[in-house]
Parts: sequence; structure tokens; C-alpha cells
Amino acid sequence: MNLTRSSGILLHPTSLPETPGIGTIGRQAFKFVDWLAAARQSLWQILPLGPTGYGDSPYASFSTFAGNPLMIDLDDLVERGWVEKQAVSPPAYIKCSGPVDFGSVVWWKMPVLKQAASFFLDAATDADRVAYEAFKNDNAAWLDNYSIFMSIKEFYDAQAQAEKKFGAMWSNYWPQPLAAHDDTAVSRWHTEHVHDVEVQKVIQFFFFTQWYALKSYANKNGISIIGDIPIFVAADSADVWANQHLFQLDKNGKSTAVAGVPPDYFSATGQLWGNPLYDWDAMKKEGYHWWVQRIKSMLKVVDYIRIDHFRGFEAYWSVPAGEKTAVHGAWKPGPGAELFEVIKENLGDIPIIAEDLGLITEGVQKLRDDFDLPGMKILQFAFDLNEAGKEGFLNPFLPHMYIPNCVAYTGTHDNDTMQGWLDKASDAEIQLISEYLEGPGAHIPQEELCGRLVRAAIASVAKFAVIPIQDIFAVGSEGRINTPSTSDGKNWIWRMDSSFFDDAVAENLKKLSILYGRNTVVAE
Repeated sequence: MNLTRSSGILLHPTSLPETPGIGTIGRQAFKFVDWLAAARQSLWQILPLGPTGYGDSPYASFSTFAGNPLMIDLDDLVERGWVEKQAVSPPAYIKCSGPVDFGSVVWWKMPVLKQAASFFLDAATDADRVAYEAFKNDNAAWLDNYSIFMSIKEFYDAQAQAEKKFGAMWSNYWPQPLAAHDDTAVSRWHTEHVHDVEVQKVIQFFFFTQWYALKSYANKNGISIIGDIPIFVAADSADVWANQHLFQLDKNGKSTAVAGVPPDYFSATGQLWGNPLYDWDAMKKEGYHWWVQRIKSMLKVVDYIRIDHFRGFEAYWSVPAGEKTAVHGAWKPGPGAELFEVIKENLGDIPIIAEDLGLITEGVQKLRDDFDLPGMKILQFAFDLNEAGKEGFLNPFLPHMYIPNCVAYTGTHDNDTMQGWLDKASDAEIQLISEYLEGPGAHIPQEELCGRLVRAAIASVAKFAVIPIQDIFAVGSEGRINTPSTSDGKNWIWRMDSSFFDDAVAENLKKLSILYGRNTVVAE
């Protein structure tokens, strides 16, 4: 993939400010695009956009194709005439600043969106109805199953909650014909719950109408959007329910093996993610159609796709279902180049960024390089004291080790913020960073290091440099967006302050872009 030397910001829409409860893809998102343009940035990287469930993780969505209803901007619906203004006023406990309280937002906002969808079905103009019918036709391949899935799920989730049965999902609680996706049972449900299903479709129409307007505005301002898809999908999703033959499941829809990563330096027991694994033989028999459709759909939504855990295409860690840790797993071969050849045959050159972190073998590197896919370089991984003492400081995450075909980051959504990481660093690590940036014997004040590392990423030879907005403003650990393998309610909740739309900071970023030859082609 031929990348133009560019830089940009990592910020998920839920972290945008000044809207009730959660960031949205409405006016504040357009304001952020304006700020990016003023800062001479041409990339906006986001996390997965799908509807989130338990744990609120965008990497565990009810659908890899659908949009998250919580990101829908209610004021925009009012302006379009799709809901009455009095219906969208939030209760007093829903704040426009501070961290996201997902439970409260869901409890308030989902009924509002359903009311808006019902209003739309009753009162939409002829032009809006034509647009809605076109949306349904264009997205029928996933929209029908998703909308029926959510209708069934909401019904049985409510029943399970009333019975105090926690952890209920389609494979362990729904009636067997529905759980098995029996055509007759699914069709009967649709007929008997047609309004509920249609409401789900309208909510998706709301989301994508807003998203495509935002993407168009960004593109017209010279800004490309880098999207993100996890290699695996959630067990409790329309994707698995509607395509059970494509996953490693038993006859009751339960996983026979699940995804994770093996024990390593960071975890003695590895990471047990629990996602169902693909049946790659079944995928191959269908010409990898599901994956082709997944990539094709995503390329309508974003301009570049970062695939999380790219190494899983070469080989994946398979853990027998029921294991408590990832220790007793085994490496199994993935589809490798064959999958990407099929995608390329169907879709042409693919603008994919390979998340190639962790245990990367020669096979993974070859798969990445054979398709000319840029990998990732993380500055927080660069300053290993054990390696610094060796003859020749050759840590691959150091800027002098980069090749142009990569994306440089100060950190990702799974890292602490750069300032938070620096605050916890040892004196020896701080000294090492100072000397790397400025030469032997240098002592850079610690409060300056975050900005200096941001500059180092932008100055590097990496074709793309993407900086989390927290690092632009030297936000401490309170700005961390996610701590992997934790579920304490503190993940995914951070929101930026409206003061981040700062003209002086934008001007400084613009100067850095000019100084280091990034974003030289901008919108008029």
C-alpha cells in the first residue's frame, strides 16, 4: 500500500465532549474535524464503531457491521425532523462532561432512540422514506439478521434479568429453534415482532446517515479516517448467531475452542479472550465470502482499516473451551496469504494497517510484507533498559529502526497515556529517553518529555504518525482509555474536555507537520 507522508490523531467518538452522557458523531465531531484541519492533520483514527455490550468494549460488539446507537447525535435527529425536541431532553443525572457512565446512558438513550425511530416510521417525509428504503436494500446482507437478533436478544435479556439469570445469551438461553437460526422460527419471530425489528433498522439508518455525513465532511477537509476491526468477533453477536457453520461451535452453538494469546513476559497465564474461533475450512469452501463482505462494508465506512491481532491470520492460539486461562492452548494455522489473495481479487489493493504487535514470527512478517501492509511502531515499547546496555541499541520500536512503510504511535488504546507512563518510569528510563532524544549526558526536564516524544514520532521516517489526543495534551493516567484484561468499569469511559479545541495547540501541530513534511497536500 502506497502511503502519503501524513499525521493525525487517535480519538474515539465516544470521547468527544459536550453532549449528554457520551460523545456522539454530531456537531462536536464536526468541530473536531475543523480542529484537525486547522492543525494540518490529515488522519483521524477511531476504534471499532459497533454496538457494545457487557464491558462496553468496542472490541466486543453485537455486530461487526452495525453502528453503535449510543453515538447517534439526538440534536441532529431533531434538526432533521426525525424526532420532537421535547423527547430528547436528558434527565438531570446525565452530564455533558466527565466520564461516560454506560449503564445510565443506555437506560436513558435507547428508549429515546426507539421513540425517535417510531416517530420516523409514522412521520417521515417521502424523501426520507426513499433514503431509508435504499439504506435497507444496500445493507440487507447484515441488517436483517442484526435487527432480528437485537429484537430477540432484548426480549430474552429482559426475561433473564427478571429471572435473575445472569450471563444469558443466544446459545444458552434462547429457545432452541431461534438459537439454531431455524429459518421458520426466525421468520415467525420477524412476523410477530415486525415493529420492533423495523425500529432496529431505523436506528441503524440514523447512525449511518450521520456517520456518512461526518466522513464526507472529513474527506472534503483533507482528512482520512482510519477505522479498526478486531480479527475475532464476539460470541454474543449477530455475526456468530447467523453464521454458526463458519465458527468452531458444537451443535448447541457453544464454542469448542476460543481465542487468546499464550503466556509471555507480560502475563504468566496468557490472555483468554473467549471469542469463538473461525472454521477456516468452512470459510474457504464459501470463498471467504464473509470476510470479503466484512472488508467491503468497512471500506464504505472508513478510508483505512487497522486489523487488530493481524498475526492471527498466520496462526492463532486455540484454547479448549472451558479453560480458566490461556495456558493450555496450541497454535493452529490460519488462512494466511490465501485469504488476502481472495480479498485482493474481489476488492483490489486493500488499505489495511496490520497490528503486528506481540509475538511476531517470520511467517507473520512475510504475510504482512508480501501484501505490502504497514505495521505498527509504539514508542512506549522502545526504551527497554535491558536492551539499552547492549552494543548497538537496536530495539525495533526506536525511531532510528523504523522503515517508511509503518505507522508510528506514541501509544495505543491499550497503553497508558504517554504522560502516565512517564510518571511511572524509573530515573534510569527517564535518563535513557533524555539521552536518546538529545545525546549522551542530556537531562530533559520530565515535564517536557511527553511533547518531545510526540515530536519524535512525527519526525520519524514512518509514513503515518498517529498520536492519541491525550498525548498531545500530556494527560496523565486519568486519560487512559483501556487496561487490557480488566473489567472494573474504568475502561472506555474517558472524555476529552472542550478546552482541547485549542488554537495554540493546533498551530503548534501545524508547524510540526510543516517542519517534518507531513500533510503537505491539504484541502483548499
